[in-house]
Amino acid sequence: MENLFSIGEVSNYQKISKQTLIYYDKIGLFRPAYVDPNNGYRYYSANQLDCLDTILILKRIGFSLQQIREHMQYYNIDSSLVALKKQLSSIDRQILELNLIRSRIKHRCEQMEQAKTYRRQESKIVEEQAKEQFLFTRAVEKPYTLREISIATKQCFADSFQQQLPIYFQCGVIVPLEHIKQGRCTEATSVFLQIEKIGRANNIKRLPAGKCASIYHIGDYPSIGRSYQKLLDYCEANALKIISDSYEFCINDYLTSDDETEYITKIVFYVEAKNGDPAHS
Repeated sequence: MENLFSIGEVSNYQKISKQTLIYYDKIGLFRPAYVDPNNGYRYYSANQLDCLDTILILKRIGFSLQQIREHMQYYNIDSSLVALKKQLSSIDRQILELNLIRSRIKHRCEQMEQAKTYRRQESKIVEEQAKEQFLFTRAVEKPYTLREISIATKQCFADSFQQQLPIYFQCGVIVPLEHIKQGRCTEATSVFLQIEKIGRANNIKRLPAGKCASIYHIGDYPSIGRSYQKLLDYCEANALKIISDSYEFCINDYLTSDDETEYITKIVFYVEAKNGDPAHS
């Protein structure tokens, strides 16, 4: 038809599918200038192509179809400036969030790249000076089985996402020293996620800088008792007094492997010499 473009022509010119144009018509965002009553074919006027350009650009910028439809009911330089500034603020927030996520993924990748080294250190006990760090925690319900631990971990992640907390994508558990001495090594009473130091969240536990003894356990979680026994024996043989509960950091777990034989857990105790020299700062 003269001075009108078919849906196929518009689709070709704008590099947009016919199905998308039909959908835009159905939701009232971009309706054809004329619909042939005999066959239902859609046709668009030349000035509508500018309108479609605007829609596609706003969509590319990040506006939702609902926002675009509301904005384009009537818009001028003032309303467009307000809309674009609002979107700019939204983009800035997304950049901050993506940078945070990127740093967390990078941290996780660095740990995984060291996994082969950890595997060679399965039986090695390491004495180290730990740096201060912070944990976002959640209590595990009794009877502290793996089921309750799993549920608490999922809830901990959900809480952190809801509160938009700056967590690292690494979970762990706290096992009371008394449980370990009784052979109840898998009965954790708290789960945690590593987190940046912040003052706006509850359930934040500070781990101070201090001397620690650690071991890497390789394998499924139920077998972790053997690594605890090695660590306890080492502390006893080297006159180290354990002065904390156990902190288990999951280096390689269900988030990164479905093979439990590949799991790597770092077990950490704060310690001091039995002569009483303090290990914490």
